[in-house]
Amino acid sequence: MLTTTIIVAVALLAFANGANDNFKGVATLYGSGTTSYCVALAWATVTTAVGSLFSVWFAQQLLVRFSGKGLIPNELVQHGEFGISVALAAGATVLLATWCGFPISTTHALLGSMVGAALFQAEVNWAKFSTTLALPLIASPLVAIAGTIVVYPLFRFVRVRCGVGKESCLCIGREVLELVPADGSVSALMRTEQLSISLGTAVVCRERYAGSLVGIEARPAVDALHFLSAGLVSFARGLNDTPKIAALLLLVPAIGPVGALTLCGMLIAIGGILAARRVAESMSHRITTMNAGQGFTANLVTGVLVILASRWGLPVSTTHVSCGSLFGIGLINRQARWKFILQVLLAWVTTLPVALLLGWSINTLVERIGFPL
Repeated sequence: MLTTTIIVAVALLAFANGANDNFKGVATLYGSGTTSYCVALAWATVTTAVGSLFSVWFAQQLLVRFSGKGLIPNELVQHGEFGISVALAAGATVLLATWCGFPISTTHALLGSMVGAALFQAEVNWAKFSTTLALPLIASPLVAIAGTIVVYPLFRFVRVRCGVGKESCLCIGREVLELVPADGSVSALMRTEQLSISLGTAVVCRERYAGSLVGIEARPAVDALHFLSAGLVSFARGLNDTPKIAALLLLVPAIGPVGALTLCGMLIAIGGILAARRVAESMSHRITTMNAGQGFTANLVTGVLVILASRWGLPVSTTHVSCGSLFGIGLINRQARWKFILQVLLAWVTTLPVALLLGWSINTLVERIGFPL
């Protein structure tokens, strides 16, 4: 019964992680109008699954760090009740944020629930918590913002020097109705209103690239690079997040590291397919507007940072890094939607204490009333 309960609790956490996190890598594809929600979700699911698979070989350090060893006394880490409390508390925290449409960090939820579950039973290694775990989580979005602010102007400079310009398209979904110069924003707006009235449906104005570089048309080339960068982020997320959740399944020796990583990867994919829509809309449309080039830049910065962190065993949050990159784009294009950004930051601040409180409450309940294990 103990083994079954642990597996169910971790399955809930993996499902919640997929629902909240799977779309983050491809949010720029959907937000920039490069592709549809369904295509973006399919690409995210496949590339995240590949990242989960590769974590078997390349992210073993995270399995150790998120088992709680070194942070919590080993004798407590090995208790099934502890693992159940952590998984349930973190899963509930992430599911609540997903239902509200807020992209939060599963890493933060895991750390908070670990500390909460152990708080009144054992001494927490606060030095390890602050330096090895908390510091990378705090620093990563700041590094992402700085990286985006530095990299995007360089890409824009290269684009302009190569003679690749921009144009605006008036579109219904993926169908292009008219093309207007990129600097004709007033006329584009007027035509959008006229076409919307005459067609009886919403017509949107999207910015895209025009011209060619060494004989290659700019727009499809940028779209292809954008897809690759989105896949890179999703791959990095699967590589970084799967071991953090799978670490809790190490309490079930019969499953083993490879089985734990495989099972968590499958459940993460299912969570993304079934319940990613609310967070997808938030990430794609509520933080900032963007074009394909800006989305590509944000994804590239996110993917590189998360892959490097996974390789070095640093538990950064893909959520914080990807949102940090989008914040950077919003600062550059002056289209940041600060009201929602502040709501996201508030959700980040409250994630750890909410998970801590739930971890303590669930663990106390298990200990006091004799949870049927």
